[in-house]
Amino acid sequence: MTFDRLAARARALPPIVADLLVVAVVGVLTTADAAVNEPGYRQADALTWALLVVSLAALACRRRWPVPVVCVTGAACAGWALHGHIGELLNLPVIVALYTVAVLGDRRRTLWTGVIAATVSGAVALKVGRDVVNPQGLPVLEMVWPLVPLLLGEVVRTRRELLAEYAARAARAEEDREREAARRVRQERARVAREIHDILAHTVSAMTVQAGVALDALDAAPEVSRQAMTQVRASGKEAVRELRATLSVLRAAQSTAPAPRLGQLDELVAGVEAGGVRVSLRRDTGDAALPAVVEATAYRIVQEALTNVVKHSAARHAAVSVTRDATRLTVEVVDDGPPAQPPADRGFGLIGMRERAVAVGGGVTYGPVPGGGFRVRAELPTEGAPS
Repeated sequence: MTFDRLAARARALPPIVADLLVVAVVGVLTTADAAVNEPGYRQADALTWALLVVSLAALACRRRWPVPVVCVTGAACAGWALHGHIGELLNLPVIVALYTVAVLGDRRRTLWTGVIAATVSGAVALKVGRDVVNPQGLPVLEMVWPLVPLLLGEVVRTRRELLAEYAARAARAEEDREREAARRVRQERARVAREIHDILAHTVSAMTVQAGVALDALDAAPEVSRQAMTQVRASGKEAVRELRATLSVLRAAQSTAPAPRLGQLDELVAGVEAGGVRVSLRRDTGDAALPAVVEATAYRIVQEALTNVVKHSAARHAAVSVTRDATRLTVEVVDDGPPAQPPADRGFGLIGMRERAVAVGGGVTYGPVPGGGFRVRAELPTEGAPS
């Protein structure tokens, strides 16, 4: 079994069980050293065992009261030395206590503990050195050893803090990715909803009007009825094609259908005129190419505006104007219907037009025209538009 597995199992133990195991191991090693002293010096007696019991009992509470445990185990270690008991492992309890102070505390507490422990250890070494063999430099060495467990505990605590910070950063990054993914899903759903609304609101409304024309002219003017039904069939095919392209997004597939362009406005106008509304089209966009997203947005705004004319207005004529200047594309649709406010069920189309315009950095205004009619006007930037 590897060291990593042993360490993982040790960390998985309950704290009280781990503390008792540490006390047991330290007790065995310290007891073995305390039982036999150097020849010629004081051997183990009642005071020696009393200090050992106190040290081990304090060590069991090292997690809860780390600083008092250091004081108790340090006093016991100094008591052994001053009592004349010499041993290499008698300072093991205070070593564990010092490590606990550093690993469970902060840098400031570790620093003050190190200063005090080194000072006390050096003072005890100077006192004991008068009675035992004291090689030159022993007090300096005795001042250094308390710093070793403190330094080890500081390193371990710093590593744990870094690992915790890395884990927190990874969790925050994952949350950010999830939020971004959710935001994109919401945006895509809104885009699909707008596309479906545009397709259904325009094409199906036009098909309904054309079917009504065909029904009215079925007996009196069969040729007109035939033309209207031909237009219904063409509109239906176009609606099916656009719906398939749009719904492919919901199947996690990329749409291969090209985005609508301003060159298709003639077909759009022809479909509206087949429903009985005359449309005059003015298109002046120059020779320079427009961003595809701007063209698609302008097309959809004209489509929605004409759909509203067919569905909600008694207008017989509509004027469509698409003009371009140095920095923007202006789209305007005006009808000659009677004065009226837009009905409540018209709101989704107007909201969709506004969302499309805002998405490319533009805006839409709309409202009744003095004297009759309704105007929709959109201004879309031609420079710096998002792709």
